Amino acid sequence: MGGYNQFRAMWAITRGSLRAMLRSPSAIIFTFLFPFIFIVVFGFIGNGGGVPVYKIAIEKGADTSNPFFAKMTESNRLNIISYTDTAALQLDMQKGDVAAVVSIAKPANVDSPYVYSLKSTNASNDKWPQLRELLNNMATDVTNENVPTNKKFVTINFDYNRDIEQVRPYKTIDFILPGQLGFSLLSAGVFGVAFMFFNLRNQMVLKRFFATPIRKGFIVMGEALSRVIFQMITAIVIITVGYFWFDFTLIHGLTTFIQMLALSFIGLLVFMGFGFIISGLAKNDSAIAPFANLITLPQFLLCGTFFSISVFPSWLQPLSRALPLTHLNTAMRSVAFEGQNLWQVRWEIAILLAWGIVAYAIAIKVFRWE
Repeated sequence: MGGYNQFRAMWAITRGSLRAMLRSPSAIIFTFLFPFIFIVVFGFIGNGGGVPVYKIAIEKGADTSNPFFAKMTESNRLNIISYTDTAALQLDMQKGDVAAVVSIAKPANVDSPYVYSLKSTNASNDKWPQLRELLNNMATDVTNENVPTNKKFVTINFDYNRDIEQVRPYKTIDFILPGQLGFSLLSAGVFGVAFMFFNLRNQMVLKRFFATPIRKGFIVMGEALSRVIFQMITAIVIITVGYFWFDFTLIHGLTTFIQMLALSFIGLLVFMGFGFIISGLAKNDSAIAPFANLITLPQFLLCGTFFSISVFPSWLQPLSRALPLTHLNTAMRSVAFEGQNLWQVRWEIAILLAWGIVAYAIAIKVFRWE
């Protein structure tokens, strides 16, 4: 008895459970296939065409009381915003959130045209020729509407020399992949753990374990470790495929990759807490799915999996921001595309860990061995 190795026994449980998951069609389908379907679909959408919408910033002090600016605000191709904080504008341009900055000069006299200067950080961006053509067409329309002669009503100057970093194009895959990875972790943590421990208890496997010298804590750790290994393999494959097939942005390469895996690990541990709660509350296996969907479905819809939560009504956004998957998705996007490190997303991690503390505190109260 004294020579019994608890860690070796735990590892034996981990290996056995991992082999069972790798042989399970449902585990492969729900963990690998579903996220890949969405990533492939949205990855090809992101690489394809479509009508671009340009986010245009208005420079402080610009004149906006003129027909050309009114024409710009009416366009469904332009999203006009104003910045009061220069540092915030610089940061948004570096992240690729803003296509250009517009400054508008009043005419010196009635015979002089309005002068628009558009400043961008990237002249080689393939969207810029389309934007330039769009604005030139607007200028022609405004001139025809307001000036009966051939005099130019608007002059547009394009200036690509701006003293900040190059704009990184924000592709559809850069938004979709972290969302799908986050939801894959949520589903695995909740559904996977709930069904696994309920079945172990229901099929008397845990009771058989009790006949061995292995302690209860090592049983839980062994089973949980198998889920962690399986899901981390999934995360590695999803990120790698996104990077090599769909040009997913890993701004600092391997460092960013490792940080995304660290976030995946934290998120999975938190979500597994909800799975332990469900496995303890469920009286039979048919009750697990409703409980699990109650946790996962709202987060799938409200936590920025497919689109930004900014599109939701203002009354719904606080709820979205309170849910743990929102903070995991936000942290992963910030690390992957914006180049932030784990310390810079510490508040997102802190909120995730707070959810984890609550979940495991409840799980300890409701978890049942028999």
